Amino acid sequence: MNLLILLLPVAAIFLMFRSQKKRQQQASSMQSSMAAGSAVRTIGGMYALVKSVNDSTVELEIAPGVVTHFSKSAIAAVIDEQEYDEIINGRPEVDESVDLDDEVLEDETPAEESVSLDKGTGDTPAAK
Repeated sequence: MNLLILLLPVAAIFLMFRSQKKRQQQASSMQSSMAAGSAVRTIGGMYALVKSVNDSTVELEIAPGVVTHFSKSAIAAVIDEQEYDEIINGRPEVDESVDLDDEVLEDETPAEESVSLDKGTGDTPAAK
């Protein structure tokens, strides 16, 4: 019983260090995959294009002609070009299975009479 009490915290600490090391390896591989022209998302949620990668910093173009310097650790994810284009330019992915020409755009149901809620006119649906 005493041995179990000792082993549980040791196992928990081992698992915490293991998951932390795994996250650090993923972050390191992501940072090494950054290259000029890559699209990235910062930890603050800003999307930008990588202009150049230095030892500990990255130059990001956040708008045409606007370049800022960020720490490599401030980059949350490297995203693919198509996703970046969809986010920045608002171009959703085209679904080829839906053909807009085949859809019926007009509603062919007859229009209902409008209902007036004025108290003074007496034109309620029940009065008609």
